[in-house]
Amino acid sequence: MQDIIRIHEKDNVAVALRDIAAGERPWGEIMAAEPIPAGHKMAICHIPAGGQVIKYGHCIGMVKEPVPPGAWVHTHNLETALGDLLEYEYRPVWADGEKRAGGELSDTGKAGYVFEGFRRRDGKTGVRNEIWIIPTVGCVNNVAAAIARQANEWLADFRHACGSPKGSPKQGPGGAEICSGAGAEARPEVGAEACPGAGVETCPGAGVETCFEAGTETCPGAGPGSGLCGGCTVEEVIAFPHPYGCSQMGEDQEYTRKILTNLVKHPNAGGVLVLGLGCENSNIHVLKPYIGAFDADRVKFLEAQECGDEVARGLEIVKGLVSYAGAFQREPISVSELVIGLKCGGSDGLSGITANPLVGHFSDKLIAAGGTTILTEVPEMFGAETILMNRCANEELFERTVMLINDFKNYYKSHGQTIYENPSPGNKKGGISTLEDKSLGCTQKSGSALVQGVLPYGGIVEEKGLNLLSAPGNDLVAATALAAAGAHIVLFTTGRGTPFASPVPTVKISTNSGLAQKKSNWIDFNAGVLAEESGMERETEALFDYVLEVASGRKVSSEEAGYHDMAIFKQGVTL
Repeated sequence: MQDIIRIHEKDNVAVALRDIAAGERPWGEIMAAEPIPAGHKMAICHIPAGGQVIKYGHCIGMVKEPVPPGAWVHTHNLETALGDLLEYEYRPVWADGEKRAGGELSDTGKAGYVFEGFRRRDGKTGVRNEIWIIPTVGCVNNVAAAIARQANEWLADFRHACGSPKGSPKQGPGGAEICSGAGAEARPEVGAEACPGAGVETCPGAGVETCFEAGTETCPGAGPGSGLCGGCTVEEVIAFPHPYGCSQMGEDQEYTRKILTNLVKHPNAGGVLVLGLGCENSNIHVLKPYIGAFDADRVKFLEAQECGDEVARGLEIVKGLVSYAGAFQREPISVSELVIGLKCGGSDGLSGITANPLVGHFSDKLIAAGGTTILTEVPEMFGAETILMNRCANEELFERTVMLINDFKNYYKSHGQTIYENPSPGNKKGGISTLEDKSLGCTQKSGSALVQGVLPYGGIVEEKGLNLLSAPGNDLVAATALAAAGAHIVLFTTGRGTPFASPVPTVKISTNSGLAQKKSNWIDFNAGVLAEESGMERETEALFDYVLEVASGRKVSSEEAGYHDMAIFKQGVTL
């Protein structure tokens, strides 16, 4: 294992891979003048006052004073070189050394990779078969949670009755969840414990509780197209509370409506209950035009002010959705249909050496196979934006990327905030000194592919390949934006660790092995081995295989813990 690493041949600093004591010689004859914590930078040559510090082959700031070889380079002697709005020029640097006609994607490997997913009626693909409860307004958050809680209890009992342990559906080939004897003719065994209460069981047919006589051979609604056996391919009923939907104006109100409607359309949800209050700004009648055409079997609506017991009624509706969604089975689907969101948080000095480059290699591999990735957290592109701009497939995309960057800078300025007021205290403790330092590590998650699409906040991905999405750096807001843009799964790299989740499976990738060992209940994949003995090609294959397992039904740590978060971007006033 190396003690210290120089990331790029142009760099005048090296990054410690372990704690280095003063007096050690980790870089040739250069002696550490002071302790260098793991993840932090050490000068490997003299840097004059005002001189640039080069890392990743790019400037990450300027030193405030002369820095001798062996000195610790961090916030005490390094400051950002970023300014405000900049003028940009399109200087395309093609990922493969030459311009691809029209920026077209490679077909290499398309036929070689599949995962086991759910094919929806509209042709879209999901990697989960869940029932989502989407509140239109924060006032009904507790109602949504109560419906979800009771529905999951009912679902667990019904699944258990079908022969699967509570909370652990049986797995078929490729991870498909099945009931004992599931199929078009499956039914609870008459007079036995297959249905709790034998003879007075609630069978999810038309979405209402129905009793049937002992000795009857079928549950109401059973047959082709019904969920049968209580919807045993339905994995969970999930409520997504949020504080918005009313007392909003302008862009904030539009953001809420777009995110909510995008989640309604998300193919990871086999069924959706849109739960409204009735008097809110973003009520059901307002949202329906945003949703557009929808499958009436898949999407149901409930206005709490218009019914007696909204929880009981909501539970009835969810049971009907379970019956509908339970008919879907996992089937082999080309990896070219997979959409993966890319995000980092709680980054440290190893993020740009291990986890982020690994995710970049994963992104390149998925895109070469015809798939799609989405990179977001625009403020953490500041200082590295020209790298992405020059990888745009055409000049129109370049101009949209310039707008993406400058719109966020103007957002900061409009609130009187410093554009480069970043990184966080945790980032600094982990060795990241300036926003450029953070951004150059962050953007490595994009790999080397060309940028094929640029999306506004609340936009849905349409182009195959690498896409850029407008969203802030906040973990919950950005990860939700990725899900709402169509990501089936989010890859989240972290050096500090976090338990949060998003509306879709959120794979936590640690930058260092210490975190993976300490927080094994949070971390799903350890990229820290890249700083030890393992190689990039090997770990890229391992991560790719793991993601296909997750897409095929394997739960990530946050799912196992029952965590599901959702947050919406807000920048205006609250009435």
